[in-house]
Amino acid sequence: MLDEHLVRLLNARAACALEVGRLKRELNVPIYQPDREAEVLKNVQDWNTGPLDQAAIKRLFERIIDEARHLERIADEVELKQRPTSDE
Repeated sequence: MLDEHLVRLLNARAACALEVGRLKRELNVPIYQPDREAEVLKNVQDWNTGPLDQAAIKRLFERIIDEARHLERIADEVELKQRPTSDE
């Protein structure tokens, strides 16, 4: 039951990442934003009360962020392929 809840939350977060990626494309903002990622990592470590230690939380969220960035890049590539070319 808990694992199912985690999967649902991770997928909800991924859906948000796709929307953020779409907005980044519209605003011509780079996908990789190290300052924002550092802020997220700091926040999750601040919220952590254990029993996972700070390093474990950081590793878990680094992976989650990496997967979200991967989704944003895939969505970006798909959109580029779907755009009409000047030849059309």
